[in-house]
Parts: sequence; structure tokens; C-alpha cells
Amino acid sequence: MTAATLHDAHPPAPAHHGTARRLLLGPGWIRAAWMFCLFSAIGFGLVVGLRAAAGWHPILDTQIITLVSLLVCGPIGFLAGIGCFDYWVYYALGFPTRPEDHSGHGARSWKDYFRVNTDHKVIGVQYLVTTMVFFIIGGMLAMLVRAELARPGIQFFDPQTFNGLFSVHASLMIFLFIIPAFAGLANFVVPLMLGAADMAFPRLNALSFWLLPIAGVMMVASFLVPGGAFACGWTGYVPLCSTHQPLGAVFFNQAVQWAGASSIMTALNFLVTIITMRAPGMTFWRLPLLVWANFTTSLLVVIATPFIAGSQFFSMFDHVMHTAFFETAKGGYPLGYQHIFWFYSHPAVYIMMLPGFGIMSEVISVFSRKPIFGYRLMALSLMAIVVLGFSVWAHHMFVSGMASWLRVPMMITTLLIAVPTGIKIFSWLATMWDGKLHFNTPMLFALGFLSMFVIGGLSGVMLGAVPVDIHMNQTYFVVAHIHYVLFGGSVFTIFAGIYYWFPKMTGRMYDERLGKLHFWLTFVGFNLTFFPMHILGTEGMPRRVVDYAPKFADLNMFISLASFALGASTIVFLYNAITSWRSGEKAPSNPWHAMTLEWQVSSPPPVFNFDEIPQVVGSPYGYGIPGAQHAILAPSHVPEEAAVT
Repeated sequence: MTAATLHDAHPPAPAHHGTARRLLLGPGWIRAAWMFCLFSAIGFGLVVGLRAAAGWHPILDTQIITLVSLLVCGPIGFLAGIGCFDYWVYYALGFPTRPEDHSGHGARSWKDYFRVNTDHKVIGVQYLVTTMVFFIIGGMLAMLVRAELARPGIQFFDPQTFNGLFSVHASLMIFLFIIPAFAGLANFVVPLMLGAADMAFPRLNALSFWLLPIAGVMMVASFLVPGGAFACGWTGYVPLCSTHQPLGAVFFNQAVQWAGASSIMTALNFLVTIITMRAPGMTFWRLPLLVWANFTTSLLVVIATPFIAGSQFFSMFDHVMHTAFFETAKGGYPLGYQHIFWFYSHPAVYIMMLPGFGIMSEVISVFSRKPIFGYRLMALSLMAIVVLGFSVWAHHMFVSGMASWLRVPMMITTLLIAVPTGIKIFSWLATMWDGKLHFNTPMLFALGFLSMFVIGGLSGVMLGAVPVDIHMNQTYFVVAHIHYVLFGGSVFTIFAGIYYWFPKMTGRMYDERLGKLHFWLTFVGFNLTFFPMHILGTEGMPRRVVDYAPKFADLNMFISLASFALGASTIVFLYNAITSWRSGEKAPSNPWHAMTLEWQVSSPPPVFNFDEIPQVVGSPYGYGIPGAQHAILAPSHVPEEAAVT
């Protein structure tokens, strides 16, 4: 038989068969879908099989099946399907090393943002877009809460549903917006500031992002399970959340685990990157303060996050496995949960603040055209906050029934930690003093942050005093305080960072008029919404209630109307970001005439950031100093924009 006859007898498989095989078996959304179903089925089989073998009844236990199948095994299958583990599994199975073609590195089209990508710049954008989605969802939940509270009485939601609304709102804003949004900005910027080609562990970086949407979907999906969402607040206090809530509480426990794992992976990556991948000449005293801020934040995350993981495991075990870690009738210790939780969650306040402090230092120095006042003290104050942050947790527990002797030491450390924060406030004011101020949108948000954070800090000092806290605890004064710290503080700095680095991320300039409109709508709407809550709190209105006394009606109606205006301000930001990204004016490499390294490359930066390794020769904040220079990118090339003052 001739070769031609053989060819006719066995024609090659059609090309579309190979395409279908790649779609089905190659990393991507199709494989993620069927592997999620497969791993969920495996989890279901494991639970049913083990319970049947052990003779435990009922064999079909809904809570345990949901936990193991949908909240543990299913997400692992999704991660495997989307491609997070391909390289490691290939290596672990002993296959020959494959040459790296960098096909999974960098964004060549919009589709690259929807798959596993090892480029820190792509991952940074993935973080920011994902967190903005959860910010919008959390904001909508907040507006539902305010709609219910506009008038006394029950309007739209029963108490359990109302509790679920504010619980999911707070959890999304903290675990799925503020913390990961800072991680997204740092992911994009920090390697560039260091003069590095990427993060130390690019594949771990990619995996840490993909854990995040799993956590967010889990929290939102808790509304769909029998009994509704977890309704015990973002703190998940026991035994209320561990044994007296429906299945939605388990969704909260697991979502926090997934989000916490993401944070720990990212923090380890930042620590290794900052310590080992700095450009030649980049000593620790030449690091931009944003890098210092993320270094200290990462220390907090690595040390503290395992504590919240432990607290959520214990709470989940009480709920699903009927252990008694927090059941007093069975010898449990409910206050132990609060001690463990707040040992993480007060440092978590600084996890949500320190990156913002770093952003403020960059923005204020650039738009004041002056060096940072007291640079070394600013860096050391960050380290002081890390140390003191672990000594104040019990000020959240002054009325919890804990040992009374612990109150005064915790009050003293709470007041003491205001000192390094005050150093930063006065340093920023001194930096602006006699500077050439430019009131671009990032600077407006920076100034808004300064004023709002000072108000939040002062109310925090008040609540840190035991007598005041006993009077104000569980009132709307606390609601006002936390929003002035986390919205007036963290959210304002996130918006400042997005506007500041928007030209670098997208290669486009945003619309300055819309940016300023967004700021003023946000600033005015924020103050009209949250400042009156101080008054409600001092008058005794309790927080976390669906109904209230008629005497609080007028202020609540005013707050609800203002909150809708605050929510509407986000529409301006979204319109500006989307239209500018698509068709905005092309951005120069350094529109702000900044000195740090990320502004010495093109906008957006090259795939591997630098064509040659930079040589750092001076401070990153030498504004107004003749001949000052932070870095040289090549012996024959000195960036002219770096010396512009």
C-alpha cells in the first residue's frame, strides 16, 4: 500500500477537534466550569461515603455537604481549571521542564485580564477592577440599609434580612475592597518603584488574586442559601454566629479563610520582593514611603492573619461539627473568640491604613513639589505602628465582660498609638507648608483624607477612653468613627492612588474636570452622611437595629438622602475611568514630573518594566533641589523629567 493510500485510509483529524480539545482541557473558563463541578461531586461523594461507612445519620447532612463540596472542593477545582496549578502540577508529576515562552505574562488584549497571568501589572489591574465590583455591590447593600432606616418602623426588610444586609456590606468593604484594593495598587507599583522586573513569585502572585473572587462570590451567595445571609455583623461574634445562625454563617467563615489566604500569599510575596529585588543603590533609606508602607503592612498581615483564620475555623467547627470552643454550657469560652478576632482585626485597621499613608506621602510630595518632611521618622513611625498595633486589641472589648484590670493598660496603649500617626499628619502638613501646591484630583483626595482622618482619629481617641467608650459603645457614634477612618481614610487614599497612577496603568489621562467633580460629590456626600451619626450616637441611638425611636427620625431621613447622593458620586468615577481608559488623551511617561522609578518608563510600562537595570543614586523626594536625581536608567541617559522641579 502506498503512502498516498495510507493517507487516504487514515485522514488527519479535523482541526476543529484539536481546538475543541484545547478549549475543554486547556486552562480557562470552560475547564474551570467542569472542574468545579467535578471537584464538587468528589466532595459530595467523600462526605456521603464517609458518613455511610461510619454509620452517621443523616447521611445527607446539608451543612457538611455544602461546606465540603461547594465551599472547599469546588473552589479548588475552579482554581485548578482556570490554570493556577498547571506549572506546579506538571513539575510535581516529574515531567520534563518546559521552556518558558512568557505566553502567560503581560496583556496583549483585554482577554489576558480574564485568565491566569503572571505579570504584576496585569494582576494589579485585575485586583482593582475586581475590588471595584465588590465596592459597588457593597455600596448597593449600604443603600438598601439606609432605605430601611429612612423612617422608623419596618419598611422593606425583616430584622434577620436587615442584619444580613449590613453584615455582608461591611464584610465586602473590608475583606473584598479596602484590603485587596491596596494590594492591587501595590502590585502594580511596588516592583516598578524597586526597579524590579516583576514580583519575587509571579505564579503565587497570580494564585493570590484568583482566591479573591472566590471569597467575594461566597459572601454574596450567602443570600441564596436557606435562612439567608450571615447576620451577625462582620465581626462574626460567637455564640451568635457559631451556633445561632443559619447556613449563611458558614459561607462567611469560609470566605474569610479564602480572602485571608490571598492576603498572606500577597504579603509574603511583597516581603521577599522588597528585601531581595531592590535595584543597585536602592538602600532601605532610599525606598519610597509607599514601599515602606507595604513592607510594614505585609509584616502585619503575615503575623496577624493566621489568628482570624483560627477564630473562623473554631466558629465553623462549632457550627458544623458541634464542637464547644465557644459554648459556655459545654465549657467553651466565648470571650476567647473576641480576643483572637481582635488580635487580628485591630492590626487589620492598620493593614487598611498603612498603604494609604504611603500613597499620601507620594501624592503630597509630588503635588507640593517638596521633599517629604522627616523622611526617616516617617518610615520609623510605620514600624512603631506595627509594634504598637498588637497591644491595643482589647479596647474593642471594654464592655464585653473581660477582666477589668485589662482596661487601663489597653486605654494607655490606645492613646499611645496616636503618637506615630500624629507624626505622619504633621509631617504631611510640613511637607505642604510653603510648597508649590497643585490641586489636581489626587491632591484633592489627599487633602480630603487629611481632614477626614483627623476627625476619625479624634473620635477614636475619645472611644479609647474607657468612660467614654462605656457610654458610646454600640451607638451610631461608633458607626461614624469607623466610617471616618475607613471611608474618609482608606477609600479616599484608594481613589487618590487610582487617579495618581491611572496614566501609568492605562496609558491614558483621565478627565480632570470629572475627577474634581467626583471628589467634591464624594467629600460633601460623605460628610453629610456620616457626620450626623456622631449626634445620633451621643443621643443614644443604638447601631445594628432595623427600627429606632421616633425622635431619631429626622436625622435618619437626612442621612439616608445624603447616602444616596454619596452612592451616586461613584457613577461619575466609573464613567470617567471607563471612557478615559477607552478614548482618553494619551498619557506621557511622566505627567506629574515625579522622581520615583515607575515614572521613568513608558505609560503603560514595558512587559518586563525596564530595558536595563536602574542605578539608584539619591532620594525619591528631591523636589526643588537643583540637580537632584533618584535613579539613572543607563550610563548614557539621565531622565530629564526626573530633575524637573
